[in-house]
Amino acid sequence: MSTSEPVAETPETPGEFAAWAVPERPAGILHGLRVLDLSRVLAGPYCAQMLSDHGASVIKVEGPAGDETRGWGPPFHPDGTSAYFHGLNRNKRNIGLDLSTGAGRAVLARLIAEADVVVENFKAGTMARWGLGYEETLAARHPGLVYCRISGFGADGPMGGLPGYDAVLQAYGGLMSVNGYPDREPLRVGVPIVDHVAANLAFSGILLALHARRDDGRGQLVDIALLDAVVSVLHPHGASWAADGRAPRRTGGAHPIVAPYQVFRTRSGDFFISAANDRQFRALMTVLGRPEVADDPRFADNAARITRLDELVPLLEDLIGARDGGELARELIAAGVPAGPVNDVGEALRTAQVLHRGLFVDTDDYRGVGVPISFGRSPTRKPTAPVARGTDTEAILSGLGYDPSDIVRLGAEGAIDGR
Repeated sequence: MSTSEPVAETPETPGEFAAWAVPERPAGILHGLRVLDLSRVLAGPYCAQMLSDHGASVIKVEGPAGDETRGWGPPFHPDGTSAYFHGLNRNKRNIGLDLSTGAGRAVLARLIAEADVVVENFKAGTMARWGLGYEETLAARHPGLVYCRISGFGADGPMGGLPGYDAVLQAYGGLMSVNGYPDREPLRVGVPIVDHVAANLAFSGILLALHARRDDGRGQLVDIALLDAVVSVLHPHGASWAADGRAPRRTGGAHPIVAPYQVFRTRSGDFFISAANDRQFRALMTVLGRPEVADDPRFADNAARITRLDELVPLLEDLIGARDGGELARELIAAGVPAGPVNDVGEALRTAQVLHRGLFVDTDDYRGVGVPISFGRSPTRKPTAPVARGTDTEAILSGLGYDPSDIVRLGAEGAIDGR
């Protein structure tokens, strides 16, 4: 079968959904939800991981080359898989499928027939060429399916179908223009923030579509673009530009419209202070031993402080630079001023409050960032490490109703990869 040949409609699949069964894992809010993860790199895999964290049964499909982030390192785990991949693909079963083959696409069609949710970030038009496009085929064939498509710029419009990457979208979408110092080049945000936000939008969109499905049993397309994600995080700069038409300028570690709200240097290291209102500013100056500064007309309110920031910052730098960060943090927090040391990633993950909140997990099964959403009575899934590509291929195929001879045939045809 050529790569352009459509896939025939699949027969009914086993009613018990054995391919999706994860009996050894505790239930969560999404227990019983069947998610097919066809995505790679970050936004899609992270979205599917969040669904899994809350009880969904997720099957990840990887082609012969695998998700390329398996090799994005160092560092690598002992099994040779990158830390990058580990952070995005926990709690998923894995099937190795070569979707360039007709037999591989036939297996994919059967998986889709059993899925509640599909997450994909293929190049625009790929699924349609395989006879599995949502608008062209799947919406009619599986009316209850929630189909989440993640792309760079969307599927249509002047840039529709073009590939998108986090840093490119940070630049194109205006985010990079406001990040960095005014006298230096724009900076990329130090994490792939556009991909992260897109993952969270996809997660939210899927849950909204599932909620809508309760009314009439119908699924729908959840259309997420990285462009949508970056534009959604431009506040307050987008609102400011809409109000006065002036392009926002880069302000380094400072806030564009609140002062003081930035990093200072103490004797013991970098330290962030947010005195976002007049009461907090007065409390800050009192702790620093200069309460009269709060009555100075140059600094009496936020609008004045922002316009005189070049005078205020040197004054604060002298006072703060003479203090120990730990001691200053305790005094400011007691006075109602948000403040604290600038921790590196390792320091942050070891803080008592992060550990108390379960935001870092260190067990025999998994070491990494924990689940960031907690509930009063509903459990979340205990993280377990990602598995090798194709680990669950035979079990998933058996659950779909393939017998051992079928599985041998698929292997001989190069359609599957099992471990």
